[in-house]
Amino acid sequence: MMENVDRLAAMFPSSSRNAVLSWLLVGVLALIAIGGGWLEAYASVLFAVVAIVIATAPAVTFRDLTVMPPWYFLFLIALPVLWEAFGPQPLVTGIVPALAMGTLGLLAVVELHRFTSLRLVPWFSVVLTVVLTLAMIGLLNVLWWSSDTLFGTTFLLDGRSQDAINAAVMIEFSYAVVAGLLAGLVVYAHFRFSDETVGSRTGTAPSPEPDAEAARSVDPVVLSDRLGIPTDRQHALVRAMQLVLVGILFYGLLVRDLPVITNAALALVITFVPAMLRQNYALPIEPGLALWVASAVFLHTLGTVALYDAIAPYDHLTHTLSASVVAAGGYAVLRAIQLHERSIHFPPWAMFSFLLVFILAIGVIWEILEFVADQSALALGLDPVLAQHGIDDTIVDMIFNVFGAILVAAWGTLYLVELSEGLADLLEERLET
Repeated sequence: MMENVDRLAAMFPSSSRNAVLSWLLVGVLALIAIGGGWLEAYASVLFAVVAIVIATAPAVTFRDLTVMPPWYFLFLIALPVLWEAFGPQPLVTGIVPALAMGTLGLLAVVELHRFTSLRLVPWFSVVLTVVLTLAMIGLLNVLWWSSDTLFGTTFLLDGRSQDAINAAVMIEFSYAVVAGLLAGLVVYAHFRFSDETVGSRTGTAPSPEPDAEAARSVDPVVLSDRLGIPTDRQHALVRAMQLVLVGILFYGLLVRDLPVITNAALALVITFVPAMLRQNYALPIEPGLALWVASAVFLHTLGTVALYDAIAPYDHLTHTLSASVVAAGGYAVLRAIQLHERSIHFPPWAMFSFLLVFILAIGVIWEILEFVADQSALALGLDPVLAQHGIDDTIVDMIFNVFGAILVAAWGTLYLVELSEGLADLLEERLET
């Protein structure tokens, strides 16, 4: 049940000491914006302006200058520029800037929790902080690349080779993983050890709990029925894909092609996952969903054999389809959490946004794994199981990942209602046990 005191809303305490320090840091951010405009450092200006708006929104809303975020959160947000201005030497890694962006994202989400119908709990905000940090660094690089490509700027495409830029971005992504974990620890420590005074206007539970039965009232739609293919034929299509994957696996073993062997074996295992979840955990995974999963990994494996090199747009198709499967899984888990945890509520706009954030974060992690696999194989003199082909390839893959998430958010969620409710029932059963 929701506590009488909303701990997320109480992140904006009515404390004079906190207010003074927070407003000083807002002043620093204002100086950053002015100085950045003078030096034509427009990225710094944009970041500082967004940070100022988010930081001062509670004080403006409540018309109380003491209602400000914790000063140490604002310090983390301003730290990269403060270090560049006063530090003994330039920052060596991108951990601090990524930590600043993750903290800024957290404050934005907490304000949405306080001022909209979005409802979260502290443990979920810790997880979300990590995911937001990865998503924001991924989005930032997509925006930089898009600006360079469309308008001729030089945020990323600055004359270096594609591979050199890609390697630098992968290192930045790795720093973002570390920064995300650090940001999550900071948020956890805040809720674990904070003894800030809770203001009566900011710390009370703002609205009644969402009705769990109403959350379950969404009418499910069976994907198998919408495909226009008999269910026995859908089962047959999955079996046919599995047989082809077995053939590709044997072909890879015959010609000793490690990438083909690895991708075919993993794809074959994944095609059996829906049946395993259905049989072992009684999850309602109907044939249409199993066909969806199997098609994604099957088409990817065909690409590793020949189609990626033969057909240029084929990679975009497989990334979109694979991302849609990952986004579908993310949606099912998020909705299951909402059904199980009565204090959590995701309005439609929040579910849509969280899916995009989730797929951007997963895309960052995937690109890191792809880079590590690629570089490790080259160092060992092997053919890479997962290969990258420069920064354009990386960013375009991430863009099509987002397309896959949008497809699920706009079209596919109704087909996942029964699965998410089954996951919620499984959570309740396991936690009660």
